Amino acid sequence: MEVSLSLYQSISLDQIQNSCSFPSSIHKVFRTKPLFSGYCSRFNRRKWGNPFDKIKCSSIEQGLQPRRPKPKPSRDSTPELKETEETQVKRPSVGLCSQIEKLALCNRYREALELFEILELEGGFDVGLSTYDALVSACIGLGSVRAVKRVFDYMASNGFEPDQYMSNRVLLMHVKCGMMIDARNIFDEMPEKNLISWNTIIAGLVDIGDYLEAFRLFLHMWEEFSDCGSRTFATMIRASAGLELISVGRQLHSCAVKIGVGDDIFVSCALIDMYSKCGSIEDAQWVFDDMPEKTTVGWNSIIAGYALHGYSEEALCMFYEMRDSGVKMDHFTFSMIIRICSRLASVEYAKQAHAGLIRYGFGSDIVANTALVDFYSKWGRIEDAKHVFDRMPCKNTISWNAVIAGYGNHGRGAEAVELFEQMLRQKMRPNHVTFLAVLSACSYSRLSECGWEIFQSMGRDHKIKPRAMHYACMIELLGQEGHLDEAFALIRAAPFNPTANMWAALLTASRINGNLELGKFAAEKLYGMEPEKLCNYVVLMNVYNQSGRLKEAAAVLQTLRRKGLRMLPVCSWILVNKQSHVFLSGDKFHLQKDEIYRKVDSLVNQISKHGYVPSEKTLLPDVDEQEQRILLYHSEKLAVAFGLLNTRNGSPLQIVQSHRICNDCHNAIKMIALVTRREIVVRDASRFHHFKHGSCSCGDYW
Repeated sequence: MEVSLSLYQSISLDQIQNSCSFPSSIHKVFRTKPLFSGYCSRFNRRKWGNPFDKIKCSSIEQGLQPRRPKPKPSRDSTPELKETEETQVKRPSVGLCSQIEKLALCNRYREALELFEILELEGGFDVGLSTYDALVSACIGLGSVRAVKRVFDYMASNGFEPDQYMSNRVLLMHVKCGMMIDARNIFDEMPEKNLISWNTIIAGLVDIGDYLEAFRLFLHMWEEFSDCGSRTFATMIRASAGLELISVGRQLHSCAVKIGVGDDIFVSCALIDMYSKCGSIEDAQWVFDDMPEKTTVGWNSIIAGYALHGYSEEALCMFYEMRDSGVKMDHFTFSMIIRICSRLASVEYAKQAHAGLIRYGFGSDIVANTALVDFYSKWGRIEDAKHVFDRMPCKNTISWNAVIAGYGNHGRGAEAVELFEQMLRQKMRPNHVTFLAVLSACSYSRLSECGWEIFQSMGRDHKIKPRAMHYACMIELLGQEGHLDEAFALIRAAPFNPTANMWAALLTASRINGNLELGKFAAEKLYGMEPEKLCNYVVLMNVYNQSGRLKEAAAVLQTLRRKGLRMLPVCSWILVNKQSHVFLSGDKFHLQKDEIYRKVDSLVNQISKHGYVPSEKTLLPDVDEQEQRILLYHSEKLAVAFGLLNTRNGSPLQIVQSHRICNDCHNAIKMIALVTRREIVVRDASRFHHFKHGSCSCGDYW
């Protein structure tokens, strides 16, 4: 059965009859900017017969050449040879070309290019436009740079002269495969350009983030055509969002309305995205409300806009409106909602999103399931995260990174390392985020030998240069072992200037190990790099306090007050019976406050029999001085007491707090977990703390 090739036809854009002149103010925005390096706009070139005879792929000279046909006899030879050559060049190839076209039409691109290899090897086939069109589709479908070079060179060597449609297709092939230098050369050499040509090259520039050059070409296009379609405006609005120029975006919006494409769905969605990214969620909402038909992409855009600005509850409300409107939700919708639930710490909503993901047929989607793995990991449900991960039919590097980081953050470093090794066995290629996750896991679990081996393997086996974040993990790992000299030597040996994170890791290690001089040196480095960051001053204060240097600690406190830096009140919260309960230190407003305080006093009496002694005054990041005066009633202790009062015996508790857990609460909750035989999980601003049987997963190092 013959497959119709009617899909390979030119689709021209609608011409806008009522055009308007583009505002001259946009020219002013880019007037002082230099032109795209290495290019000049060549719009009045002479026409030439074969558009491929002067164009070569930029990387052919690098040795990546396609297979060439065998040498043919010279045209200066005898007439018999001439006749033989002519017959060979025009040899029919109907069956082979037909198969290539059918395979491409069925999206079997790799097989189509394998058949094309026969044309390359034997040469001399009469290949028509429809076959070249199918080969272009195969190159785009695979995104293969090598395939583009093969097809393009075959066209040029066989003297193929493309029409306007095919020239645009060849241009699109290079753009879609990321070969923008070659694409720009092809565009500049085109004897005739229509709206499709301009839109293709401009969209390619926007996709690679070259927004200024996209605007320059757009202005040339506007002068030549005096009108544009909706696709052009949607692309340029995206460029405005990339430049974060809301004034330019507003001008494009106004012009789109004047020429009658303001209600186009692609323009509307681009406007919502642009206004959101430029900080005007009100304008984004206005565009959304004004859309004649609210599509899935429109809903996703406005939900993403609210989420981008931290309006998580509003974004969740928009999601429920979308669901009630009957609009079909896609995997992007669920991925966003899962991330929003992560911000809201709402396991219940995330479970609903998880159920919806499966119900709507996206249970195997890699993006949404990776978001679920990340969510469950961040909110203490590592077993649920692993369950989702194991059921994923297809995993990418990001999926592996999420589950490895999850195990690492929960203090299960050995399992994180095992997952990393399993990832390598499955021939997955790790990236710098993978190594950050596994090195952090080694650091949290004090797997020093394993951490060093993985760190050294980065450049040796995987050709990945360690970054500052990887060095910070190794400094922390050395600090846990008390090897401060080696940690300092690692900073000095780094092939780049040490970053604030590296000095902060050394400062923390100095505090834990009581090395005042090294801690002071690291703190001074941090002051120069982050003079307004509060936690650096606080950690140094703790170093002075622990060393009995009270005058120096008071001097640091005076510096804090002189700079106007103060710590904000902090809170802890716990979810009980699907309701979140928030506590401040010394909280007197909760309905069960009397019961809670009696429970705290009772717990302190119990754990005192097991060796608990309240700590002396210490300051940690995000913990203010007033809280230190009510040490026994810190917010995390109140949250734990409330959880014990309102949950059944034996069930685990999970506390979330906005600050790092203080040393006194850390010691107290370890003992509370022992005497109550409960597992208590605290997620603080640094990491997860799993308290069980009188110990913590962090090993008392945080």
